[in-house]
Amino acid sequence: MKQLFTLCLSVGLLTATPLATVAAPSHPVRQATADDGLVAYFTHRLEGDATPYASKAKLDLSEIRQARERVWQAWCEANRRLDEEKLATPGELTEASAASWQLPDSLEPNAVMPYYWGTKGAARPERGYPLFLYLHGSGPKAREWATGLAICRGFDDAPSLYFIPQIPNEGGYYRWWQRAKLFAWDRLLRQSLAAGWVDPDRVYFFGISEGGYGSQRLASFYADYLAAAGPMAGGEPLKNAPAENCRNIGFMLRTGADDNGFYRNRLTGYVADALDSLRRLHPAGYVHRVELIPCTGHGIDYRPTTPWLKQFVRNPWPRQVSWEDYDLDGVRRAGFYNLAVPPRTGDPAARTYYEMTIEDNQVDLSVSDVAYTTTERDPHWGIELKFARRLTPAASGRLTLYLNDALVDLSREVTVTVNGRRVFRGRVRPTLAAMVNSCATFFDPRRVFPAAVEVEW
Repeated sequence: MKQLFTLCLSVGLLTATPLATVAAPSHPVRQATADDGLVAYFTHRLEGDATPYASKAKLDLSEIRQARERVWQAWCEANRRLDEEKLATPGELTEASAASWQLPDSLEPNAVMPYYWGTKGAARPERGYPLFLYLHGSGPKAREWATGLAICRGFDDAPSLYFIPQIPNEGGYYRWWQRAKLFAWDRLLRQSLAAGWVDPDRVYFFGISEGGYGSQRLASFYADYLAAAGPMAGGEPLKNAPAENCRNIGFMLRTGADDNGFYRNRLTGYVADALDSLRRLHPAGYVHRVELIPCTGHGIDYRPTTPWLKQFVRNPWPRQVSWEDYDLDGVRRAGFYNLAVPPRTGDPAARTYYEMTIEDNQVDLSVSDVAYTTTERDPHWGIELKFARRLTPAASGRLTLYLNDALVDLSREVTVTVNGRRVFRGRVRPTLAAMVNSCATFFDPRRVFPAAVEVEW
C-alpha cells in the first residue's frame, strides 16, 4: 500500500474558491425594527413547528438583498429571544472559558456536555472567526478534555475560535455522532452563526482517535457547512461516512501506517482509494490529503492538521453537488447545500443519492436509491470493512431546489431535469417564502435563497 496519498490543486493547498473572491457574510444587526411577524414565525420553527412559511409575495430582483437582510435579522432576533442555554460571548481560550450544556434526556440520559469556548489571537477578523470544533479521544473523559485544550491552544491557526467539548457520558455513549451530540452540533452552528461571531465560510471539524472517527462521520453528514475536515488516527468504513458528500470541502486524514487497531490503517487506505477515484471522476472536486505515516502507530504528530485545514474556504453555492442522504443514529438532514427534502416515510434506514450539476441555467439532477453489499468483514468483531455500492434510479420522489444568482441567472428561464426527464421549465420568481423557508432549513446567512422550485417526479 502507498505510504502517502495526497492531492491538491495546482495553485497549492487551496480550495477553488479563494478568500479574495468570497463576499463578506451578512452578520446580524440588532435593531428594534426586526419584522415581528417573521420573528414570531421563526420562534415557532425553533420551538418545533415545522409548518412551512406561506406567502404569495413576489420580489423584484432589485429587492432581494434588502429582503435577505430582513429575513436574516428576524432569524437572529428569534434565536436571541429563544429560551435555551446560550453560548457566551467568547473570550480567550483558557481553562476560564469553560461552560456546559444540558442535552435533552430524551436523546441521552444525564447528558451534561462541558466545553471550552474561546478565541486565539488578539483581533477578530472582519468576516468573523474561523470556527474549529475539536473532538477528543476515548480515554478517561476529564483527562482527554484537558489534553484537548492544551494541544488546541498550541495549534498554529490563530486567529481562531474553538469549541472543545467533553463527551457527556462514557461507555456505550462514547460516540461523537450519536443523536444527543448531533443536537449539540446543530445548536453550535445555529447559535454561533446567528450571533455573528463566526465566518460562515470557515468552519472546520477535526478530532483524534474516537474524535477521528467522529469527525470523519460528521464531515460527511455536515459537509455543506464546512470548509474542511481533519480526522486523525482514525479510519471509518465508508458506509458510515460516504466519501461522495465531501466533494466541495478539503479533507485530510492522517493515520499511522502501523496503527492496525480496529483496522484503522486499512480503513484509511480504503478512504484514500475512494477519494482518489472520485477525484479522477470529478477533477474540480474532492481535494484531499490522506496519509499513512510510515513507522508510526496510534500516536501521531497532530500539528500539521489545522494549518492545512485553515487554507480552505467554503463555497456555499457549488454548482456540482453529491449527497448521500442517510440516517445517522436516527437523525437525518433536512437538506444539503441548496437541496431540501421532506421527512422520509417508509424504511427509516433507506438511503438516497443525489447528484446535481448546474450549467447555463440547466439544472440536472440524478436521484438514486442506494444499496450496500458487504464484501469484507472482520472475523473477530464482525466489523464491516468494505462494500459494493449499487445505485438504482429512484422511481419517484420530491424535493425543493433552492436557487440564487450565484447558481443561475434568475432573469432567464431555468430548466430542471431529474434522471434525464424534464420536470420544470420557466422563470423562477424570487419570493419571501423561499427566503424564509431556506433560512429556517439551513440557519445559514449564506443560504437565505431567494427562489425555489418544487420538484416532483
